[in-house]
Amino acid sequence: MKPLFFAIAVIFFCVSSLWAHGDEIHVMGTVAKIDGTTVTVKLADGSTKSVMVDSDTKFLRQSTAVKATDLRVGERVVIHAKSVDGMLHATEVKIGEAPKATGSQPAPTHGRLAFLHDAVA
Repeated sequence: MKPLFFAIAVIFFCVSSLWAHGDEIHVMGTVAKIDGTTVTVKLADGSTKSVMVDSDTKFLRQSTAVKATDLRVGERVVIHAKSVDGMLHATEVKIGEAPKATGSQPAPTHGRLAFLHDAVA
């Protein structure tokens, strides 16, 4: 009876984990570039991933909604995105704190999502 209970518990855990994430892809890293409707994120392994954003994308700093124009190069992000026609489209961008500057290089603070600036400003 214990092996059956264990098997059911494992299946429930796996299914609930998949359900919690849905069909979204998570992109975590530091904003390397903001160009029009595209945010490029530098991942922990040094590679980059580009994600499209639009007027439906939600931007959050901690749990507070912010404007798209508040996103800056150098800030840490977790982006929830869906793959559409081979391109990632962000549904939500969670903004963290920018990494602390080391040595003589200050943390970057430039870069904006220009296409949304006029719409939400």
